[in-house]
Amino acid sequence: MEDQSSSSSVVTASFLQTILERLSSAKCLKLQSDEAAPVAVISVQKYLCEQSEEQLPDSFNYDVTVTDGVWRAKCFLHHSLNHLVQSNTLKTGTDISLIQCSFVYNERRLGHGFITIEALKCGVQRSVILSGVKDVGSIPMLVKHGMERSVELQSDVPLKVSRKHYLSLWNNDDPEGDIWIPESPSSDSVLDVSKITLLSGLESSFRNNWKPFPLLVKIIHKSRLRYYGKSGLRIDYPYQAYFEVADQSGTMSLVLWNELCPEFYQRLNVGTVLYVQNYSLKPSYSKRSHPQMDHHRMKTFHSVEICLNPRNPTSVITVVSPKSVLPQWGLPEVSYQFATRSELEKLSNNSACDVICLVTFVGRVERVKSKNNKGSEKYWTYRWIHGIDGTSEQPFILEIFSSSQPEIFSQICPMTYLVCTQMRVCQVEGSLLYLTSSFETETFITGYHKGQPYVSDPKVKSFITWTKTLKDNVVLDKTAVGGHYCYPHPPQKYTQSLVDTSAQAPLVAAADLKKELENLQYREHKKVAIQGQVAAVRYMKHLKSTEAKRKDDNEDTHSHPSAPEQTLVTPLASTPAGQTSARRKRGNEMREVAQSSLNRDCVPEKRRAHNKNTEEKQQELEEESNSDPEVQDLETHPRLQNKDQANSDVPSWESRCWSKQQEEVVEHLCQGGLYQDSISQRFTFDDKDVLLQQSNLQPTRWTPENNAGPIQPVACSGYYQVTILGINQQIAVDAAFFPVVSSEEPRAVGLPQDPHGNTMLSCLSSGFLCPLIDSANHSEVTHPQPEEVLVTASELEDTHVVCVLDLCHLGGDQVEVFISKVYRVTEVCPN
Repeated sequence: MEDQSSSSSVVTASFLQTILERLSSAKCLKLQSDEAAPVAVISVQKYLCEQSEEQLPDSFNYDVTVTDGVWRAKCFLHHSLNHLVQSNTLKTGTDISLIQCSFVYNERRLGHGFITIEALKCGVQRSVILSGVKDVGSIPMLVKHGMERSVELQSDVPLKVSRKHYLSLWNNDDPEGDIWIPESPSSDSVLDVSKITLLSGLESSFRNNWKPFPLLVKIIHKSRLRYYGKSGLRIDYPYQAYFEVADQSGTMSLVLWNELCPEFYQRLNVGTVLYVQNYSLKPSYSKRSHPQMDHHRMKTFHSVEICLNPRNPTSVITVVSPKSVLPQWGLPEVSYQFATRSELEKLSNNSACDVICLVTFVGRVERVKSKNNKGSEKYWTYRWIHGIDGTSEQPFILEIFSSSQPEIFSQICPMTYLVCTQMRVCQVEGSLLYLTSSFETETFITGYHKGQPYVSDPKVKSFITWTKTLKDNVVLDKTAVGGHYCYPHPPQKYTQSLVDTSAQAPLVAAADLKKELENLQYREHKKVAIQGQVAAVRYMKHLKSTEAKRKDDNEDTHSHPSAPEQTLVTPLASTPAGQTSARRKRGNEMREVAQSSLNRDCVPEKRRAHNKNTEEKQQELEEESNSDPEVQDLETHPRLQNKDQANSDVPSWESRCWSKQQEEVVEHLCQGGLYQDSISQRFTFDDKDVLLQQSNLQPTRWTPENNAGPIQPVACSGYYQVTILGINQQIAVDAAFFPVVSSEEPRAVGLPQDPHGNTMLSCLSSGFLCPLIDSANHSEVTHPQPEEVLVTASELEDTHVVCVLDLCHLGGDQVEVFISKVYRVTEVCPN
């Protein structure tokens, strides 16, 4: 059978074309290493799985489009490889090698089928193939002969034909794909407003046999999209969006349903005037959130809501041109409740306000799993932002969740003017108050303010006047992007609630911590607490490198279970419990000897004698290990080794019992470390695109802009690697402790700064070195050296502690384990 595409002009030899030709005569194709050629990943697209696939490990399918530089091919990813997408191992802009694939026909539809990728190898981080590509769309799509008319192969819809649209790759609620119609010119048609219904009349009309007259209303609030799809639900576009609309009589909720959302959601904005026909009414849904609207000083009708449906009845929505809106219609003006930073302290907890600020810090985008979600697995995406408005020494601290405005959310950067509406005040013990998004929050940045109703607000005008007094270079010196950031800071005492299991840092068993690490998905953030004791602390001078691991990854094959003789790569690094006792003992002795040598300059005198007695033994063990590859692999594993291991000046401390306890440890989770993505970086306009790319999530589609060169590595003076031994001494975990040293760091904002003695325990408890450096006040602070801090670590000996850990999956094999705070047992309050 001959294979072709919509274009026959390409005659260059193509690996993908050869694959498709071979699949014409073979059900499944398994390639040898000398046959496989790299292909570049140019898109990864997600959609809900079919009802027949409900027993799969997760709710989603993925279509992966690849290119060899000659052809593009849209392929289906076998379900067993989904974890590669969810860990951001398989991602756009990288090269992969296809090891096993098959061609699957749709048995219920003529002329439709697709390649299924069943095994692959992940290649280098940046694609070689795409380095010379300027326009991916110009590369023709490879289609099997006889399937040229298949819409699914040629357009932006899923390969599994039961689904009509794609979902956002990292959450479900952002608009994704070509089905979403952008803003378009509003109607200039003449409207018949002689027979309209006021909102005040709808409550009385409900439940009566009434013929609905048109509505003429203005949008005063807009919610983010809600996706309610799940397997088995036979609705093509399961979306919903709420709007609060108003006329001269009051306000009421309006709901946009299903396929009307892709058609109208991005066209309906705050301030838009609507002429609505063929709507329906239903009782209001009591469990949904509502914006706070007291400042509008209008009557709110809560009992019913207006429903706009694609059918039964088919609603007719007319977006009225602003120049066609007449004063005699009596539509109210949109009003806001802007609060300056100095006014926030006067607001009560959970009250709503609008803010405008100059952004100084933008955190990386992270994800958190939605609680109590009964449909498909759902994640929220969010980021932390600091902004100033000149009215206070303290910045706004903003927790901003994606508000179905992906084009704005991904472009927030320092030096932009940011407006956030309907933010909620959060007051927490031991930290400065912060603002968090509500369901009705909208965000706007420089470039999107024109035409917004708030531009005439007095406080917005006052803010703009203040910004004209600033000098860019002065503000730039105080900016930062990305890095580890978690807020609010842990309270002074740890309280375990046996009733509220959704506590900010739930106490988990050490074995459960391993499961938490294994189950983390890309950029997912979790906060947990474990109890135990600090067994060892080591000062690391260099950020953790994954170059060695990446080189190994080029040889890793990922396959589904039916593909034999393939090696599955597990995402969690740990020291296995199955070593023979002799080999484990030799490995432990080598570590003990090496550790003793490294500790020579900073441990008490009584241990130096022991170090001297073991120097001869060290050489003997090293020679023995050279002939034992298992011990050698243990000592040179890229996750366990650091450049500092060859440096005898690296300070460290370990409990006197740790060497013996290591022999009894079932598993040592060696995730802990500090990565490039863990450190915030100074913002510059020259590096803007690269910094945004690093702090945002991996894009669904590759574009040439994604090929921006890497930024210079972050300078890091060092961090502490802390080994925590679980309370039952079965599992140990490595975690990074990176103390705050300067008041200019984003992590210093709102941090309680009670003086302490800079002991190892007091630093772990407070999170900073005392006092913080303040370059603005030209303070000359000399902090203790790591050796001096570690000399005090003996107070950790046999001390029962509770450690609060921040976990974040950074993609691939990088999992960040951060110590947020360490509590003594005396600081723990069971509840």
